[in-house]
Amino acid sequence: MSSYILRRLLLLIPVLIGVAIIVFGMVRLLPGDPAVAMAGVHATPQYIAQVRAELGLDEPIHVQFGVFVNRLFEGDLGISTRTRRPAAQEIWPRFKNTVYLTAIALFIASLVGITAGVISSVKPYSIYDQIVMLFSLFGVAAPVFWLGLILMLIFSVNLGWFPSSGMGTPLHFVLPAVTLAANSTALIARMTRSSMLEVLKNDYITTARAKGLKEKVIIIKHALRNALIPITTILGLRFGMLLGGAVLTETVFSWPGVGRLMVDSILARDYPVVQGSVLLLALMFVLINLFVDILYAFLDPQISYS
Repeated sequence: MSSYILRRLLLLIPVLIGVAIIVFGMVRLLPGDPAVAMAGVHATPQYIAQVRAELGLDEPIHVQFGVFVNRLFEGDLGISTRTRRPAAQEIWPRFKNTVYLTAIALFIASLVGITAGVISSVKPYSIYDQIVMLFSLFGVAAPVFWLGLILMLIFSVNLGWFPSSGMGTPLHFVLPAVTLAANSTALIARMTRSSMLEVLKNDYITTARAKGLKEKVIIIKHALRNALIPITTILGLRFGMLLGGAVLTETVFSWPGVGRLMVDSILARDYPVVQGSVLLLALMFVLINLFVDILYAFLDPQISYS
């Protein structure tokens, strides 16, 4: 196991370099000039050229990339062209807010999705099953921005139960987290139902019932544990999807997270902040999937990474 973890950690280096190359090239394909955005549209050509030289944008593209990679190995993400502060100082507080929101959304999706899937599988084709499948279909089909606006209109504007924007109290988490969790909740519920129905057909479940074990014990101790094995893999992937989906959710609810920061930075052509944000999200995604792989081995002793 330790050798597997070490190999995966070593693979982080080429993965992050690949992400760095892609994001470095992508941001420079965007229309607009960071020097003009920073200097102002009414700035003189001489001042714009001075700003471009200060940012290193007058250098050849391969030189700019070399400087970018060297700084990465030193732990330096560069200087924000908008605020003149280190990009890491701009990203880190926002990144923590996004991780908090994403973790809460994943917890909601896992708890509600697995519970709904188990209930649906225990009573297949019943009214409970049909309700769960109906809500699952809605959760998969509903766009994040539309669902966010609907929840905001109902629970914030009309009922006044929750704040519609910002971050400050636990209540501020509710609407963004539920909006972000909706799609993952639906997918987890459907997959849990499918996995549970498959497990409940196995001979050891029939044997457990023949021995007179309580149905609750059979479902939770025997069926659910085995049904969770494929679901754990999905949870790691969903965490990455939630990090990406946070961009829209944070924009709708004015949540001070890295997704909204990326949108603002892209509009301002703030290359260092965009590059640093994407790299940090990529690193988080890879580490979460590594953790899920390790957890997968603990849930299923038949799996070996030696």
